[in-house]
Amino acid sequence: MVLRNAVHKDLYADSVALMRAAARLAEPPGVETISLVMGTPANRDVLARSGLLTTPGHDAGPNDLLVAVRGEPDAVDTALALVADALSGPGEGPGAGPEAGADAGPPVRSLAGAPADARLALISTPGPYAAAEALKALRLGLHAFVFSDHVPIAQEVLLKREAARRGLLVMGPDCGTAVISGIPLGFANEVRAGRVGLVGASGTGLQQVSSLLHSMGAGVSHVIGTGSRDVSAEVGGLTMRAGLDALAVDPATDVIVLVSKPPAPHVAEQLLWHAGALGKPVVACFLGTDETSPAPARVTLAPTLLEAARSAASLAVGGALPPGEEPPRLPAPAPPRRLLRALYAGGTFAHEAAWLLGPVVGDLTHTAPPPAPGAAPRLPDRHLVLDLGDDEFTAGRPHPMIDPTVRTEYLRAALADPRSAAVVLDVVIGHGAAPDPAAALAGALAEAPADAPPVIAFVVGTDDDPQGLTAQRRILRDAGAYVVDSSTTAARMCAELLSSSDDLALTPATPAPAPASRIGETA
Repeated sequence: MVLRNAVHKDLYADSVALMRAAARLAEPPGVETISLVMGTPANRDVLARSGLLTTPGHDAGPNDLLVAVRGEPDAVDTALALVADALSGPGEGPGAGPEAGADAGPPVRSLAGAPADARLALISTPGPYAAAEALKALRLGLHAFVFSDHVPIAQEVLLKREAARRGLLVMGPDCGTAVISGIPLGFANEVRAGRVGLVGASGTGLQQVSSLLHSMGAGVSHVIGTGSRDVSAEVGGLTMRAGLDALAVDPATDVIVLVSKPPAPHVAEQLLWHAGALGKPVVACFLGTDETSPAPARVTLAPTLLEAARSAASLAVGGALPPGEEPPRLPAPAPPRRLLRALYAGGTFAHEAAWLLGPVVGDLTHTAPPPAPGAAPRLPDRHLVLDLGDDEFTAGRPHPMIDPTVRTEYLRAALADPRSAAVVLDVVIGHGAAPDPAAALAGALAEAPADAPPVIAFVVGTDDDPQGLTAQRRILRDAGAYVVDSSTTAARMCAELLSSSDDLALTPATPAPAPASRIGETA
C-alpha cells in the first residue's frame, strides 16, 4: 500500500461534488481510501489526524483542491489521474436537481452576474468564505441557501438578523435539504406538490416527513431547511421563525410542519407560541417532546417523525388516515444474542432511535471508533446506536449517503458478531444520494452467516426519486432484510424485540434516558 497526495492549484469544487467524485474514484479495486477536499487549514488538519496528509498536501491553500489516496500503487496513480474527469460530470453540486440541466443557461461566476429574475443564491464555499458570500446575496435581495459548514455561529446570527431586516431567508449554514417551489436543493426527494409546508433544523428528518407525506397521499408546497444550529440558544430559531412567517402568508400552504431535534427549551417554547398565532394548523415535531405538554390552539405536538407525517397528512386531506402497515413480529433473540446494532447514515434517525429505545435497553452507547486501515470495526459490549454521518466517520471519506463503504464494514462486523440481536439500517435516496445505496448493503447481507441476526431496514424516498423507493425496498427484502415504512417503526420494532427477552432487561451501567421532555422545562 502507498499513500500519495496531489494538489490542483486554484481548482474549486463544492463538498457534494467532491464527495461524489471520491465515491466514484474509490470504486476500482486497489483503492483503499480516497479524500478530495479544499486545502483549508481545517481540512488539512482532518487529513493529518486521519493519517492521510503527506508533504505535497501541507502546501495546499484554501483555493486548491487537495487529493489524498491510499491503496495499491497502480490503483492510486490511476485515481489521481482521473480526478479532473470525475469532477466534470453533470449534476455534481448541491443544487443539481431536475431543473439544473441544459436549459439552466451559462454558468454564473459571481453573485453580481446572477440573472435579473434570480430570487435565491446557493452558497457552497469553504466555511471561512461562506458568510461573506451569503451577505452579498442578501444585499442583492436574494434568499440564501448556505450548504457550507464550519461557519462561526456569530456569523450565522449576523446573517440571519440581516435577512430578517430585509424580509429574506437564510437557510443554513450547514443546511443540507430544501425544496423551494418544487426545486430540490442539497439532499432532497421528489415529492408530490401539495398543501403542506415544512420548516426544519434536520435534513434527514425533513426528507423522512416529506417522503411519508407523499406516501400518504398528501403533498408539499415548500421544504425550508434552517441549519442544525438554528434552534440553539445562541441563534434562537431565527430562520425557523422566519420560515413559519413565510409559510403563514403563502397561498399554496394550508398546513405547516416543524421538524427538529430538541431545541433549547426557551427557543422551543417561543417557537410554539409563535406558531400558534399564525392562523394555520401547525404540527410541531421536536423529537422526544411530550405530546401532552401544553401547546397553543391549532398546534399539534408530535414526538416522532411518523406521528408528525400522519398528523399533517390527516389535516391536509381532511380526514383520518387508514392504519399504517403492521410490522412483522420477530421471535425473541436467544443468548448470546442480546445487543442492538443500529447503523444510521442520518443523525436524526439515530437521535429518534435513542429516545425510543433508551427506556427499553438502558445501557446504550453512540461510540464505536473507526478501525485502523485494513482492520475490521470493533463493536462494543453494549447496545449501539451509531450516526455514521458524524465527522468522526467522514474525516477523509464521503458521507455514507454517498459512499456506503464505511457503513458496509460496520454492517459486516455486526452480522458476524454472535452478540448481535438485531441490526437497523436506514437507506436515504433522492437527489445527492448514491445511485443504488441498497445494492451495496445487500451485498453484505448476502455474505452473512446463516445464523446472522435479523436486519430491520427502512428507505427514505419516493418512487419518483432517481433510485426508486419500490426498487430499493425490493433489493433489501430479497437480501433478507425486514423492510418497514419509517425510522419510527424500525425503532419501535427493535424496542419490542429487545424487550421480549429477559436477557435484555435494563442494565444499571448507564441510566435510561429521562421521559419525554415537556415544552418550557429546562434540561
